[in-house]
Amino acid sequence: MQTEIEKLLKSKDLSLTSVRLAVLEVLHHHPHSDADTIYQHVKKGIATTSKQAIYNNLSALVEKGILREIKPKGSSSLYETRVGDNHHHLICRECQSVMDVACKSQAPCLHVDEQHGFKIDEAEIVFWGTCPDCSSQPNNNKGVNA
Repeated sequence: MQTEIEKLLKSKDLSLTSVRLAVLEVLHHHPHSDADTIYQHVKKGIATTSKQAIYNNLSALVEKGILREIKPKGSSSLYETRVGDNHHHLICRECQSVMDVACKSQAPCLHVDEQHGFKIDEAEIVFWGTCPDCSSQPNNNKGVNA
């Protein structure tokens, strides 16, 4: 795995720093993590890292197209290594778990009547609901129409 990450970073003209490699490793094992979660995991292996270093690396990796940033309303940005495909997300309103869902059409999945001169190449969709684990909890009526 490490060799693949190193090749990817080199192909995007990014240096192979220990923090950058650790961020990618964390996201490989914990997709849809926020910066604080990534920081906590990286700090276990690199005690000298800082939150600013994590934010700087996330920004660089998103800018180079190595990571995707997801911005669910009312939540911190989430990051994932799954880029370059046409997928969307399901987010549980209760536990905030995030699942990937494929789009069955070519990018972008949605078409607008008026593009106002834009060349649209992506549509970002988040489906909100309640996951099966949270739905099975007693007295859980949130998100259910009465």
